[in-house]
Amino acid sequence: MTRLNETHDPTLKSWVLTANDGQTDFPIQNLPFASFRKSNSKEDYRIGVAIGDQILDLRKVITTNVLDFSDTEINRTLSNEKLNEFMALGQDNWSSARQTLSKALRVGSAFENRLQDCLFPQSEAEYSTPCVIPDYTDFYASIHHATNIGSLFRPDNPLLPNYKWIPIGYHGRSSSIGVSGQTFPRPKGQTKAPEAAEPTFGPCKRLDFELEMGIIIGSGTELGHSLKIDEAENHVFGMCLFNDWSARDIQAWEYQPLGPFLAKNFASTMSPWIVTMEALAPFRTEFSHPAQDPQPLPYLHSSANCESGGLDIHLDVLIQTEDMKSKGISAQSLATSNMKYSYWTVAQMVTHHASGGCNLQSGDLMATGTMSGPDAAQACAMIELTKGGKEPIVLKNGEKRTFLEDGDTIVITGYCEREGTARIGFGSSVGTILPARD
Repeated sequence: MTRLNETHDPTLKSWVLTANDGQTDFPIQNLPFASFRKSNSKEDYRIGVAIGDQILDLRKVITTNVLDFSDTEINRTLSNEKLNEFMALGQDNWSSARQTLSKALRVGSAFENRLQDCLFPQSEAEYSTPCVIPDYTDFYASIHHATNIGSLFRPDNPLLPNYKWIPIGYHGRSSSIGVSGQTFPRPKGQTKAPEAAEPTFGPCKRLDFELEMGIIIGSGTELGHSLKIDEAENHVFGMCLFNDWSARDIQAWEYQPLGPFLAKNFASTMSPWIVTMEALAPFRTEFSHPAQDPQPLPYLHSSANCESGGLDIHLDVLIQTEDMKSKGISAQSLATSNMKYSYWTVAQMVTHHASGGCNLQSGDLMATGTMSGPDAAQACAMIELTKGGKEPIVLKNGEKRTFLEDGDTIVITGYCEREGTARIGFGSSVGTILPARD
């Protein structure tokens, strides 16, 4: 696990004043990475680091020789459009670059005047996915979500017997993963009503969101190589917010016996900023399975994972309907939860993924699955919140929702906050549903 160092000092302040207000997601203790350019331009995307309400343009920093990261490969890869090559350099290089950036952005830095010209306002930026995503895997790591879903379809046996033994997951579709601001048409597919003699084809009627976290692989592994659990996070660059949109009626008809297909491959929305595992170090938590549950098999167990494998990340999902937008009504929270409720840790998911010899690649994305908590208000999908559509949610403008309608925008936010640390955040993942295409 990443250890605390001087970059985590809560007393550090930046000469970028908006980084010091205690409310920003991006104080100097965070320094997440994204791929950005000026909005509505044809400029090339380039790598940037968030600081307050600004972006430090790393390509400009390096090409103008304002700051030298003291390694030719770091300098070269941070000048790219995407983060893959930089992430492939490994944990020591990530940490070195972070320390260089932290020192340069602190109050009293000798680089302040020259770096001022390398700042770009976040309000004028648009984003691409921060890395090329070669492969995408979706896990099922919240036992509360798994139990809630299972209760809807198997009331007498909601949790299948393998769940407490193995981090369940399926391989998804990376080509339809978009960045915050993504819009997409309502998906179409086969559905079958319980009383119908045969299925029909048409637009999804039970469209849902899923509040998840994304795990970004930094340095890859070779085919046939497995990972020890205490080395797994050495291969994880950082995390983002993730919305795994789901077509529940399509899913119900197609998912047996091989799992999700069209119900999950039409769109997924990630936040633009990758918060590094090093930045998350102050927000580690203890991890354990309940004493009455099966304990992880040896390859999924270590004392370090028990001591600090969990992550305390506050999560919120909000909705803003088309009617709310037209009336100037702000987005309304639907549920709040926390990553600490995950039944499996990041290290366990990555370890299990590689345990059969699957090679990991720089930029691979692993989603946690819906991060529902133990309480009803922490159910992080519409299918849970409305009991499968039987109990509609009444919004503050009087509208009702069982599932999502065209024009609905879903906003996911997340942050970490703990006494004695600086609050850091992830920005947001925002996606909007458009009508189905003809």
